[in-house]
Amino acid sequence: MMLIECPWCGPRGHVEFTYAGDATIKRPAADAGEAAFADYVYLRDNRRGPHRELWHHTGGCRRFVEVQRNTLTHEIAATSAPGAGASRRDPSDRSTA
Repeated sequence: MMLIECPWCGPRGHVEFTYAGDATIKRPAADAGEAAFADYVYLRDNRRGPHRELWHHTGGCRRFVEVQRNTLTHEIAATSAPGAGASRRDPSDRSTA
């Protein structure tokens, strides 16, 4: 079982979370054209190694969490609120972000 550190709830098992996708993908501009949107929706690099992902804490606070995870080993290096830049959190700190 993977242990994901929610910035609001603390460490939780991965079964409480739902994978929500690549955290590095940026939506194209509204006037970008159909081909740009097709690429955005359907084309993904299926990389191995360190990767930034979004996970939804469906079994807890229902917030999104940005996770830095190695897709080859499943090791989680860091977690954060989306857009905050994943960083390690002090597990003893239970204050809300």
